[in-house]
Formats: sequence, structure tokens, C-alpha cells
Amino acid sequence: MALQAMTRNILAEPYLLGVVGGASTGAALTILFGVGVGIGGSQLTGSAFAGALLAMALVLGLGRSGGQVTSTRLLLAGVAVGYVLNAATSFMIFAAHSAQGAQDVLFWLLGSLGLADWNAVSISGIIVAVAFLVLLGWSRRLDALSIGDETARSLGLSPSRVRVELLVVVALCVAAVVAVSGGIAFVGLIVPHVARLCTGSVHRVSLISAALIGAIFLVWADALARAVLAPADVPIGIITAVVGAPMLFILIRRYRAYGA
Repeated sequence: MALQAMTRNILAEPYLLGVVGGASTGAALTILFGVGVGIGGSQLTGSAFAGALLAMALVLGLGRSGGQVTSTRLLLAGVAVGYVLNAATSFMIFAAHSAQGAQDVLFWLLGSLGLADWNAVSISGIIVAVAFLVLLGWSRRLDALSIGDETARSLGLSPSRVRVELLVVVALCVAAVVAVSGGIAFVGLIVPHVARLCTGSVHRVSLISAALIGAIFLVWADALARAVLAPADVPIGIITAVVGAPMLFILIRRYRAYGA
């Protein structure tokens, strides 16, 4: 929701940041070659988090020009970094010549809550909670940016500076989550639109509804993923894509009905 507000793009979501691609590359490096950040069982999570932070730094570096950071530059930089990192992950899978390693990386890329433990959840939970409170405190900034840069400037805000601050907070939040669960598609794209339909566009309220709706959706998607081919677990990203794609189609039709 914060990304969509800061870029004024209804299709903006965590994958466009390149952060998910960075986390995937870090995790693949650990799974396939045993190289990573951290010790023991925390190495996979640490490597994914480090990869996500590296991706964030690249996006910020590429998105800044002449001291200004615009929404278009951020989106283009995120897409470019994401493609490069996805290519790096695919190359590592090919170069490792490990069928089991490739299967493990693929399962992680599609997302799963099966590998989460209380230690990882507690760390990511703290980061997410702090990021959420920060975004909630900045809800008026999000309101201003979602209307336009001129409105933000008229309120005494620097759109470029606010975007950088928001990107850092959002990227840290996404990195903490993806490091635990892998990449889970469609949640970040669909849930903000559903939240706005339920509670309106004022971010002080819609951020809370997005958090609740996203959590409920993910829990039920995980339950379905565990039940479809029990006792085997289906990657949760497959379930969210199957459910999310029709929801996106419904939202498109709804926006067209309102002339958006």
C-alpha cells in the first residue's frame, strides 16, 4: 500500500522493488553453494536478508539522479535490479548441477511458511511491527504523495526525500518477511486494493485494514496449501496466485466501471 501511494501506481508491489529478487539470490547462494551470512540454521535467513538489503541499495543508487528520486525512476530501477537478480538466481541453479538444490530453491522462491521457526518469526515480527508503526505515523505523507508531488510540496514536504525514507522502511519490512517465507506473489498487489474498497483511501485507516486482510488471506492460503496434497505442502505462492489472479480481474472490471 505504501509503494502504491509513493509511486502513484496501482500495480506497484514488493516484487517491483527488486527486494524479493535480492532475497531469492541470497537464499539460492546458501542453498546451492553453502555460502551465506549467519551461523547454522540462521544462515539461510541471514543470506536472504542481506541479499534484500543489497537490492535496496542498488535500487536507491540507480533511482537517484541529480539528487532527486522520482516514482518512475524507482519503478524502473526496481524492475531492472529484479531482472538481473532473477537471472543470477537462475544461473546459479544451472551452474550448481544439483537436482535437489534446484528443487529446494524453487520451493523457496514460490514461498512457504513451513520453514519458519519462532526465532525467525520473532525477529521478523519486531521489524514488521516497527515498520508498520512508522508507516502509520507517516500516513499523512502517504496521503499527500498519493495525490501528487505538487500537493506534497504545498504541505512543506520534499517528495524525493519522503520517497527515499519510505523505500528504506518498506524494503526493510519486505526483506524481513521474505527472508523467512520466501517470495509469495499477489498478496502485496491485491490486498491494498481490497483494503481501499473496504475502508477508503485514507492511509491512517487503510494501512490497518490492509495489514488485517493480508494476514487473514495468508493464513487461509497456507491452510489450503497444506490441505490440497496432504501430507505434502504445496508452495503457498501457487495458492495465492490461483486466488489472486481472479481477484485482480474483478478489481480491473470494478475500476473500469468507475472510469479509472
